[in-house]
Amino acid sequence: MTEKKITSKKGTKTMDKMIISDQQYGELLPFVKDEKITDINWNGNELWVDNIETGRYCSDVKLSPEFVNQFSAHVANVKSASFNKYNPKLEADSEGLRISIIHESCTETGTTISLRKSPPKMQMNDKLMIDTGYCSQKVLNLLKNLIKCHANLVMIGLTGSGKTELLKYLTGQIPDYERAITIEDTPEIHYREINPGKDCVALIVEEDSEIFNYTDAIKASLRQLPVWLLLSEARGTEVQYLIQSLTTGHYCLTTLHTDDVRKVPSRMKNMVEDQHAAERIENDIYTFLDVGVLIRKVVINGKTKRYIDQIGVYDRNSNDEKKVLMIVKNGKIVEGVEKDIKAFGETLGEKFDRENIKNPFALK
Repeated sequence: MTEKKITSKKGTKTMDKMIISDQQYGELLPFVKDEKITDINWNGNELWVDNIETGRYCSDVKLSPEFVNQFSAHVANVKSASFNKYNPKLEADSEGLRISIIHESCTETGTTISLRKSPPKMQMNDKLMIDTGYCSQKVLNLLKNLIKCHANLVMIGLTGSGKTELLKYLTGQIPDYERAITIEDTPEIHYREINPGKDCVALIVEEDSEIFNYTDAIKASLRQLPVWLLLSEARGTEVQYLIQSLTTGHYCLTTLHTDDVRKVPSRMKNMVEDQHAAERIENDIYTFLDVGVLIRKVVINGKTKRYIDQIGVYDRNSNDEKKVLMIVKNGKIVEGVEKDIKAFGETLGEKFDRENIKNPFALK
């Protein structure tokens, strides 16, 4: 195990990828090993599991208090962290797993354990997306053309909808020679592993660090000759600097928690603490952020289905009108959009034109 310690005024944090043996996973091991399982959650009484094929279900496995305490203690020991009623939150990464544990003193149901998988491999491919109804061939072509014309995209959806997996898929469309800089506090994009040979710089930050946080990383990235900035999740004031980076000609892919592409501008605006800056940045959002993609997760007949529900274009035209132009709604291409490239607005239309893309829903 390799550890990296960063000291700040707030103390020392150990940033490490832990190694947990099969034996230490105990009864959780079969779920950890199963590639079809994405999330494993012990709520203090039951073990709930998310399976990409069979959906979400309650397992028959019951974790003993002894195991829960031992597992928590092992994670705390490796992290050199305290885990008790005074330090009730414990988070760590372990070989493609994101671990979150909450102490029983903060719950009525006992200590909770959440394991979310983030494997360093591409989960999505063209055939899978078409065969499972994730999107149509025309929408898939549109996504590829958006990367080709260097559109700035934000993937949105609720927790577990698959925002990062779509972002990972889109990295495969970025040319090898276009440098991408990933900015994350927990490694999930795995750009280098899933895109061997491509130019990439992977930055790891501490969200609340006074040494190197999201905002620091975005600012520093601009001096590293990036073409693309990939922010694993836009969640706070760093949004202001991300949008500002787009005004300098860089491109971005990021994710955001919300449930409608039309809510993205106001959601980002509300993340900026300075009210005056928030008002200014709203214009930049409509000018430089091009497209929002909503991924929806539903359970049908006990099986989980993920699909692209909405695609919207953020447009600020020459008359200073700010609009969200809907391209896909309820999983279907909006009527008339295919026949009129003007439906994509002025800014994105110009990007398509520069790449000689006459029909965004078709590949050359």
